Amino acid sequence: MKLSVLMPVFNEARTLDVIVERVLSAPVDMEIELVCVDDCSTDDSLSVLNHLAESDPRIRVHTHPVNMGKGKAIRTAIEEMTGDIAIVQDADLEYDPADYPRVLAPIINGDADAVYGSRFAASEQRRVLFFWHALGNRVLTTLSNMVNDLNLTDMETCYKAVRADVLKRLRLTSDRFGFEPEVTARLAQWGARIYEVPISYHGRTYAEGKNIGWRDGVEALWLILKFRFLDTRATNEDQVVTRQSLGRAPRFRRWVLDSFAPYIGERVLEVNAGPGNTTEHLLLRRQLVVTDSDPVHVETLRRRFGHLANVETLVANFAVDPPDHIEPVDTALVFDGLQRETEPKVYLANVASVVASGGYLLIQVPAHDVFFGSTDRAAGHARRFEREELEDTIRSAGVELVRLDEFNRLGAIGWRANHVIGSGRITPFVARSFDILVPVARRIDATLPGRGLSWLAVARVP
Repeated sequence: MKLSVLMPVFNEARTLDVIVERVLSAPVDMEIELVCVDDCSTDDSLSVLNHLAESDPRIRVHTHPVNMGKGKAIRTAIEEMTGDIAIVQDADLEYDPADYPRVLAPIINGDADAVYGSRFAASEQRRVLFFWHALGNRVLTTLSNMVNDLNLTDMETCYKAVRADVLKRLRLTSDRFGFEPEVTARLAQWGARIYEVPISYHGRTYAEGKNIGWRDGVEALWLILKFRFLDTRATNEDQVVTRQSLGRAPRFRRWVLDSFAPYIGERVLEVNAGPGNTTEHLLLRRQLVVTDSDPVHVETLRRRFGHLANVETLVANFAVDPPDHIEPVDTALVFDGLQRETEPKVYLANVASVVASGGYLLIQVPAHDVFFGSTDRAAGHARRFEREELEDTIRSAGVELVRLDEFNRLGAIGWRANHVIGSGRITPFVARSFDILVPVARRIDATLPGRGLSWLAVARVP
């Protein structure tokens, strides 16, 4: 495992020798790379960095042609890093790399996706400095907690360690000190598991070079609100946004599963589980095998559910081949997959091959070509199914169709409205709004006229 230390640098020539030595000698049992980004310093910082890099290949130096801000420097470092875990390290001496083991432990142990080192949680030592600065930090942290539904004690801390595979996929745009509230909002929107640990803190005075001021605090207040209510995309990947947004609709997931209840056995395979929106409703099964073709999702699933003895998480692409070592299951859930594939018949046949004789495939797919539009494209759908096409796909997979129902007629109205007035993506707000209506939709679905948004199919392995 490799640790990437991300160090933005601006006019820190006086402290670079010391902090670089402390970083490279940090007491961690990992390979370390130090990615330094000089943000157009006007002192000798770049010369010092280049000299240090010449003597140690673990140091990599990048430069900005003009001063672009701390946030931009960190974003450049994220683009250049190659490690498995990233941690931000200021170039001054306020934060001590001796705390790395404490900060990294929850990620290494598989408990967390991100860890914040808190200056305000109980710690062994911290320098006593400015009351108003500390009060400003607490105000910003409280507001960030309120809008992101978190309970951090120190949102503005420098020490943020994040899984690299997650950090590289976050949508980060801030150039200055707005990086702190933005990355916090993005992690919350991603659904990351955030931990917090106490760290020591050796704050410096403004005379010693502290750069942040009251204007940065005012900007942070604005950015906290902006990233919660106006700019809410955690990532540029529309499919990921949609899949994670659906996690805000647990009543809908429960409705789908209840529709299949008589056919769900004790040994269950969930195909393309994503971040685990359905998985969390299946944890009482005797055996649960959870797969996805995206290793980042599988790692998230492992960290969420891998501690349970009845849950196994696997990287698997059923469009190519089924995993060799899956024991036959009673039930396979195919709620996300057929609509994405160019060869859905091959995909479904591969899933059927790991279901025991007499077991069931439970299928949910988008229905009716007339509904296809921007929302489907944002979700990564290649198609919607008409009844005859889905029936043919099921028969071609070598399984018997037991039941085929139209589902969610009320949702079809909202789906079309999202094409017209929305961006196409299913946002958390849209998902939560529909989830509120699920009790009504369940009651009236069978009696509503018109077409359903999805097909629910039950197929039996002979």
